[in-house]
Amino acid sequence: MKFRLPLLGRRLDRRWKTAATLTDLGALMALWLEGEISSWPGYAPGYGPDEETRELIPTLAAANRAGYVTISSQPGIDPEPGFDGLIWMQKAAVEGFVRDYDLLLALTDAAYEAGLDVETADTLDTGERGIVVTLRDGRPYTCFGGYIDGANLRQTIWPGIGSGALDDVFRAVRVTLAAPEYGAAAGARVWEVLDSVIGRVPAGTAPDPR
Repeated sequence: MKFRLPLLGRRLDRRWKTAATLTDLGALMALWLEGEISSWPGYAPGYGPDEETRELIPTLAAANRAGYVTISSQPGIDPEPGFDGLIWMQKAAVEGFVRDYDLLLALTDAAYEAGLDVETADTLDTGERGIVVTLRDGRPYTCFGGYIDGANLRQTIWPGIGSGALDDVFRAVRVTLAAPEYGAAAGARVWEVLDSVIGRVPAGTAPDPR
């Protein structure tokens, strides 16, 4: 689930515009992942999740409903030729926003214990550099995490959402988890950690904004 640049003149589902909290955003993101909403603000209109992440939808939807509001994710992929004939390598990784302190600690503690790469950053933290998660011909191609300035949060990732939800985004901590190695086998640990932590969050903590 890699975010694409929004298009000008798009029409958002009104529920994004009335979202009042990060919890509301998480519930809406879960509906988008499951195909019940056609677009989310940081993605091109009318597009669902990338095909490569479809098997991860149950885990991602549950994470969003539990308070880990994801904006990027990808599975681990073993080295293989890409569309350009070059060799691509991919780490499993996920990136999102958390406001609940207990959930933040549970995610990061479990990730460190499992040997995952972890990055946390708030909206004032300019020191983080991101985690390289994709190599193309042996060179870094994609990073998750890293610094995102306020303008990009407002205009690229979350344009048009309710002011209360946007305030929550700016108060949240952005958490990036990544497998330490490239490939599908190593990547399984990321989703095991996420499933384990989310499975301990009481059901019903995030209201359905429908």
